[in-house]
Parts: sequence; structure tokens; C-alpha cells
Amino acid sequence: MDQFVTIVALVGLVIVVASLLSGAIERTAIPLVAVFLALGAALGPWGFGLIDIGFASPELRTLATLALTLVLFSDAVTLDTNEVRARKRLAWRVLGPGTLVPAALIAVAARYLLDVPTAAAAILGAALASTDPVLLRTMLRSPALPPGPRIALRLESGMNDVVLLPVVVISMLVLLGSSPGGDGLPSRELGRHLMGLFLLGPALGATVGYVGIVLLGNIRDRVGVRRDYESMYALGLAFTGYAAAEAVGGSGFLAAFAAGFMVASQDVELCDCFLEYGEATAEMLLLLTFVALGTSLIWSGLTVISVRTLAFAAFALVIRTVVLYPMLANVGLSERERKLVALFGPRGLSTLLFMLLPVFAGVPGSEVLFTIACLVTLLSVAIHGGGMAVFLRANTPPGTRVAAAAGGSRPPATRVTERTAHVAAGDSVPEKITLDEVREMPGRGEPVVMVDSRTDKSYRNDPGNPAGAVRIPPDNPVRAAKEKQLSQHATLVVYCA
Repeated sequence: MDQFVTIVALVGLVIVVASLLSGAIERTAIPLVAVFLALGAALGPWGFGLIDIGFASPELRTLATLALTLVLFSDAVTLDTNEVRARKRLAWRVLGPGTLVPAALIAVAARYLLDVPTAAAAILGAALASTDPVLLRTMLRSPALPPGPRIALRLESGMNDVVLLPVVVISMLVLLGSSPGGDGLPSRELGRHLMGLFLLGPALGATVGYVGIVLLGNIRDRVGVRRDYESMYALGLAFTGYAAAEAVGGSGFLAAFAAGFMVASQDVELCDCFLEYGEATAEMLLLLTFVALGTSLIWSGLTVISVRTLAFAAFALVIRTVVLYPMLANVGLSERERKLVALFGPRGLSTLLFMLLPVFAGVPGSEVLFTIACLVTLLSVAIHGGGMAVFLRANTPPGTRVAAAAGGSRPPATRVTERTAHVAAGDSVPEKITLDEVREMPGRGEPVVMVDSRTDKSYRNDPGNPAGAVRIPPDNPVRAAKEKQLSQHATLVVYCA
């Protein structure tokens, strides 16, 4: 019972700290991950000794499974399929040779520098080639990052996990089949696993996503669905897809990605809902996982420091830049933008979650591999995280940082109209305003400003944009409204469908 209360307290602490520090962290550009690793260390045996989450902890297994499911689902559901098609050459370079070549070279380095079996080296190479979306989140949200690098990094962090996961799973099967207690892996058994990995899991995930979208559409049209519950509905599709695939021997993680991809390609409104609320929920769970790993496990990487491990870590952190920079030629990026994309490829939660899969499966020697991955991740948080903080502080005007950190919760003041007077009097008024009411306002002498505040994805995909509307992206509405000098004495009619 004490352990349960501690876990609940930990969840509450993560949510409270993340909320209170969000503005300060955005201003300083310090990686949020670093803060929560430090929080984990403070709570763990090297700090106050309140909690110690090790490999045998059932809480860690649950957290890691949920986190990896959400990482893959979030990667897919936030993809803009039109953007991928428009930048298909860039996507191919980043996800094909830009992902697999570094993974292969890191595996070769692990094989000879660390003297591990080939399949184990492949696991380490695949895990350390994964670009972490959690560490990159602050960077991708910042206006200081040019559009070209933002698209490239978003494509890479959003899709390279699904490219690398099969390498990890197949290598695990090889190691389990060749272990001293194993009988080898018969071709029929291998074929069954591959069928579940590449066909059954993705097919079930796509089916869950499609059926979920159709069901939601029917219910939404007939009786309506609250928008905040649509975002939770998206999370439900992720976990349902995972469970459906695992129940029949498929890959639940690839099923979660397939479900998210189906949502991204078929239902823009549900995607926007997930971005508004569901992604924040997912982020809290990912940060909680960082705290859990930060209590003791990730710091085990410091116990394997040697000349060989440091040489391997340096190679693993540098090789992506060396490989990716020349591959980004002739894809529409400037010289400076190519450097930005090649330099910022942090390793973080994705790497650790991939390395936990063989640990949970009982693969021999996997715990040692995990500690080596922890060393690389800690160095990446310091080097890549520090580099991103320096870049953002140097390229973001101070006023912009303050405006962004102030958040969008305080809208510009508007003149008290008949509708707002009813609100002030405590009367019940509808959330929405009709087009007829908008047309009548100028005749009554009430100035009106039409505001288009849809998400970027909906804005790009809808050719029928409202005429005369001022575009205010929903990320930082206060800053955008000030930049466009919107009247503070007009009624703002916001279009956000």
C-alpha cells in the first residue's frame, strides 16, 4: 500500500511541477527532460530515498509499455500526410539512409568496441539511432527554428521509431533463440513472429483506427461528442490497437502507430483534438517515465564509464551528423538549415524504451546494453539539450520568449457587447455565435474582427478559408494578436472548426 501511495504521489508531483515550471523552462530553454531526470534523482536512493524503481518493478514495465505505445501513436497521429507527400524526397533521405545507415554503423562500432554479439549490437544500434521527440519538443515549438529544419526534424522524430522497432524485435528473437537455454529459432516460428510484426499488428491497428473513426463520426453527427472527450477517445484508440494486436500475437507497438496513422490520414478534427489535450496527457506520462528512470536506472550509465564506452558513446553521438549532413543536399534546405538538422538529433526516452524491451523479455546481457544506452542518453541530454538551449536563447528575441511563456490564457480585452453583458449578468448564453448574429453586429455599430484560429494542419488542408479573417495560430494567440495589432474595442469572432 505504501508503494501505491508513493506512485500516486509521484504522478501528482510530476503534473504539478510540469505545470508550474512550464513558463520558466520555456523562457530559459532548458530541456524539460533534464529537470525531470534531476527530480527523479532527488526522489531516488541517491537523493531522499523515497522511491527506487528498478528492472523488476512492475510499475516500470507498465509505464514503459504505455509510454512507448503513446510515443508511437503520437508520432503517427501528429503527422501531416500532405506535408510528407510534398516533402517525400526529404522524408526518404531522413527516414531511409539517414536513419538506417547510422544504426548500422553504431551496431558495427558496438560489435568491435564493446565486443557484444552481432544481434545485440543491432539492438544497440537501432535504439541509439532513434531521435527523441520528447527532447525535441521545445525546439520544434519555438519560432526561432526555421520552417525547413522544423519539418525535417518533425519527420525524423515522428517516423524513425517505426523504422527501427522491427530491427530491435527481430534481433531480440535471434538472441532468445540462440541463448544457452533456447533451442534455436525454427523457420516456422520465425515466420510467425515476422507475420505478426509486419502484417498482423499493423493491420489490426489500422482496423481499430478506421472503425474508431467511423464510429466517432456517426455518433458525432447524431448526438454529438464533447471535444475534450474526443482527445481522450484518441488515446483509447491507441491502447485498444495495442491490446488487440498483442492478444493475437502481433506487435502492439506497430499497431498503435498504424492506428495513429489511420487517424492522421482520415480524420483531421480528431487529430486536432488530440493535439489540444491528448498530446498534453501523453507528455505527462512520458515525463513520469523519465522521473521513474531517473530514480536510479538511468544513472547506472555512469557506472560503465571506461575508455571503450566513452569512445563508443562519442561515435554514437557524432555519426548521425556525419551521415545526415551530406544526405540533406538538394532537398530544399539551405546550408545553415542542413547544419541545424544534422546537429540536433538527441537520444532520450525512445532509446531507453527500446532498450527496455529486451530487458523485459529476458534477453541475456540486455541489462548491460541498457546501461551503455543510459550513458549515451545522459551525454546526449547534456550536449544536445545544452546546444538546443543555447540556440534558442541566441535566436529568440527576449520579448518573444516572455510573450510565449505568458501563455495564451489572457485574451485581448474587448468592448462589452450585448452578448458579453449577458455573461457579466450571469445569464446563460451559447458558446457559439451564428453567422446571422455576426452580420447584424456592424449594423448596430459593433465593430467585429473575424479571427481564424484553427490549427496549422486544418488551416493548410481546408481550401475554404473564411474571407477577410485574420490568421491567429492557436499556439501563442496573445503574441500573435499583439503583432497583428488587433483592436481591443472590437468583438472577436473566432473560427476554430
